[in-house]
Amino acid sequence: MDLENLIGSITKNDQELWLMCVMVGILMCNIVYRVTGLISLTCFDCYAKLTKLQKMEWNNRGFSTFHAFVAAGGALYLLIWSDLFVEGSESMSSRKSVLSDSILGISIGYFLSDLGMILWYYPILGGLEYVLHHGLSLFSIILSLISGQGQIYILMVLFTESTTPFVNLRWYLDVAKQKNSKLYICNGIAMFLGWLVARILLFIYFFVHMYLHFDQVCLLFEVIG
Repeated sequence: MDLENLIGSITKNDQELWLMCVMVGILMCNIVYRVTGLISLTCFDCYAKLTKLQKMEWNNRGFSTFHAFVAAGGALYLLIWSDLFVEGSESMSSRKSVLSDSILGISIGYFLSDLGMILWYYPILGGLEYVLHHGLSLFSIILSLISGQGQIYILMVLFTESTTPFVNLRWYLDVAKQKNSKLYICNGIAMFLGWLVARILLFIYFFVHMYLHFDQVCLLFEVIG
């Protein structure tokens, strides 16, 4: 079955679920952005001293942190604790569920929101590399969602978002002039360990898994090609 036939086989329920999850992702970002500003103004004295653009980035990192917990938590559950990707006769690359579709849809909403802000405030929130990263992320997630293929690998990559809270906390502490604090040092250690596990060891497992299931990976490219 080629991609055109796959798109033709998409049901109305699928379309409604995907659209709802994307909208939830966008709404989530908007709400967390505003709540981050309100909480920070009340709980952190340094927030009031920030410039308008610094406050904007502070709040932006608030919803990127929230999405990281949602995406990484959902990916971890689906990959480790659920039965969705247990070894069996069915191809790993073609497995999906309502929850996996929902996680991907919410992530699309997040990446659209963040990309919109990056372009609007360009290059304050990130340069061309961020635009490229978000564009490729959107393309791969949308393709996997529509085709129903390769979600196990997309979820593995989404789990790498688990390092985002450490990166954002490092930025918060830097802006708050807390670089000499114990929390900054502990966060640095945690960030190193997080990157080791989620960005290095995970990708080693990622490619080993693809190699061990190479026949299924080849079928994946035939389906969406």
